[in-house]
Amino acid sequence: QVQLVESGGGLVQTGGSLRLSCAASGRSFNNFAMGWFRQAPGKELEFVATIGSGGGSLAYTDSVQGRFTISRDNAENTVYLQMNNLKPGDTAVYFCAATVASGSTWRGHYAYWGQGTQVTVSS
Repeated sequence: QVQLVESGGGLVQTGGSLRLSCAASGRSFNNFAMGWFRQAPGKELEFVATIGSGGGSLAYTDSVQGRFTISRDNAENTVYLQMNNLKPGDTAVYFCAATVASGSTWRGHYAYWGQGTQVTVSS
């Protein structure tokens, strides 16, 4: 089992920045690739970014490319999502998730999920 707890969400104006954190506990964090997903009101869960167990195998959805950066600190069992130049369309609940399938963008590959943190971007 892997337990995941997100933090860092909040309310920010258009163009602002937030950094989300996801703290992991339980089974060895180093064995898992990590991902961020988001779900806006009335919409499907959407892939945002992923990072391999060693920090490689990065991938982003097109709409956040160049604005968001995923990173991880294996010594601290934490994965981050730095979000810059935020837009109202980024408003959603953000979830972190863990998988053994490095580089996957498909939610079905992710076995462990956090409870989510709300990000709201005002116009």
